[in-house]
Amino acid sequence: KFCVDACILRTLRTGRRLARFKKKHIPGSFVLKECRLGFTEISLYTRGKSHGKTTSFDWNDGLFDVTWSENNEHVLVTCSGDGSLQLWDTAKATGPLQVYKEHTQEVYSVDWSQTRDEQLVVSGSWDQTVKVWDPTVGNSLCTFRGHESVIYSTIWSPHIPGCFASASGDQTLRIWDVKTTGVRIVIPAHQAEILSCDWCKYNENLLVTGAVDCSLRGWDLRNVRQPVFELLGHTYAIRRVKFSPFHASVLASCSYDFTVRFWNFSKPDPLLETVEHHTEFTCGLDLSLQSPTEVADCSWDETVKIYNPVCLAVPG
Repeated sequence: KFCVDACILRTLRTGRRLARFKKKHIPGSFVLKECRLGFTEISLYTRGKSHGKTTSFDWNDGLFDVTWSENNEHVLVTCSGDGSLQLWDTAKATGPLQVYKEHTQEVYSVDWSQTRDEQLVVSGSWDQTVKVWDPTVGNSLCTFRGHESVIYSTIWSPHIPGCFASASGDQTLRIWDVKTTGVRIVIPAHQAEILSCDWCKYNENLLVTGAVDCSLRGWDLRNVRQPVFELLGHTYAIRRVKFSPFHASVLASCSYDFTVRFWNFSKPDPLLETVEHHTEFTCGLDLSLQSPTEVADCSWDETVKIYNPVCLAVPG
């Protein structure tokens, strides 16, 4: 166990791969042969006194990501290790309504468009392609090629219809437009695999990336030669980054260093707070759209934490 742990920690710092195994590639560029990557069940919970589970769906392969429909509170899409996307209806606790199978390798990221005049889903895969889907149609509308490695993150612009970003192991952040089916901007954002990206809710030109090099970088699409900010503090690969939906310069990140960190990139000392309440890799993170202080995160320690960090109560 000591040797395995040491290998994990060493490769988290360097971003080097020890080996590759089918369905055993852990984001952050290290491999543990016996690890379990993803879960084959999706469970939905209702918050309240009971905290009881309300709905559960099973799939026959690891599930890597999930996104809610923007126009139907009962509908969501998941993506999995068998290269497929699944459309579920929580009001119908049976199998998926639709299964979309076009990717040839694991689908690692899925996101539902956030602009009201379109209902599209974007998916990113380890087959190095991005696909855009209309959930009412059984096949993809278009496929985007250009990345030269695994795609870890795909996210729609909350401002510009038909525009989305992708982040990849090829060390680039790319901006795409469904109207042209081609890449608009290629940003060599890090000298390491990029595991996550997010779009600022208050600035259509501002994105953030998080990478294996332990850094967060902000990018202004009007001038991408240099990052507009860089945030340092994590000690291992950054797994997820999210902008606040309530504060224009606040964001949160989680990492394989077991921590969640909150930042205000407009301040001289940007680190607002470090939360250490997990005992394994912290992999999932989101900030509530309803409450300006509420955060949810999840970890390999098999827990989901919902909490109100002190720094968000008084973000100024």
